[in-house]
Amino acid sequence: MKTLRGLLLLALPLALSGCHTVLMSPSGDVALQQRNLIITSFVLMMLIVVPVIVASLVFAWRYRASNEKAHYDPDWDHSTIVELMIWSAPLLIIIALGAITWVSTHKLDPYRPLDRIAAGKVVPAGTKPLEVDVVALDWKWLFIYPEQNIAVVNEMAAPVDRPIRFNLTASTVMNSFFIPALAGQIYAMPGMQTTLQAVINKPGEYWGMSANYSGDGFSYMNFTFHGMSEDDFDKWVAQAKSHGDTLDHATYVALEAPSEKNPVHYYGSVTPGLYQTILNRCVEPGPSCMNMLRMPGPGGSGGEASASSDGHAAMLMAQPQ
Repeated sequence: MKTLRGLLLLALPLALSGCHTVLMSPSGDVALQQRNLIITSFVLMMLIVVPVIVASLVFAWRYRASNEKAHYDPDWDHSTIVELMIWSAPLLIIIALGAITWVSTHKLDPYRPLDRIAAGKVVPAGTKPLEVDVVALDWKWLFIYPEQNIAVVNEMAAPVDRPIRFNLTASTVMNSFFIPALAGQIYAMPGMQTTLQAVINKPGEYWGMSANYSGDGFSYMNFTFHGMSEDDFDKWVAQAKSHGDTLDHATYVALEAPSEKNPVHYYGSVTPGLYQTILNRCVEPGPSCMNMLRMPGPGGSGGEASASSDGHAAMLMAQPQ
């Protein structure tokens, strides 16, 4: 038994040596602040958990049945000092955690533009974030760069120390966009847009994934995120532009069809306004775009209300009499 226990203890470091805790060693400033928040919260909670565990063990040992020297007082029922310790310490921890949560919730709001690119380094004046429009498809990721006029499937890149603004939506079901080394996850939903602000501080290749189950091909819905220098990013954009494919409405409709294990594919140009068309769910001709439903109708009433009334009437007519 002792030999087996020794072998297990020796094998534990070897097993843990293969682990890469990217959440604890991120390469983006937003993820780094989130890591620090996790550590701070953990330490504050351990200030209560560890003393309670130690006290439980000490009390169990000191007042064991075989210890006849322990003081026995069956009529004891109150201690002001013990009451103060029991109530004041957890109360202070809760107040501290509440204050940290309040500040962090606003500071790390994914919609809030970045005010720094790293600890002690503010965003340079006049810096324009890199815009990336993200579409979660079944089961792949589409990245559209409106400024560069390119699109890529299952791969993206960004310059180091430049703020990134992600605009996210989905084609069919709700999904979750997550690059652990860059920032926290954020949901992408059809007909809606969410926003994520982030920055990468170290060059390298990072793993991106879907963090919300979305069907059969979910396990393969991964991509590579490249952190690059400005020169390497320009070369990457030029490589994408060298491909003659154009991402237009017809191409997108074909790409939107469910598929698994899609290889990286570059589109050298993108039809203007395609992302907004995807967002408003009117890529294919026929139904009105979602943003058009809010426009006033001919009689001055809201188109959205008119559409709702017409739809309600159609449902009533379709019911069996």
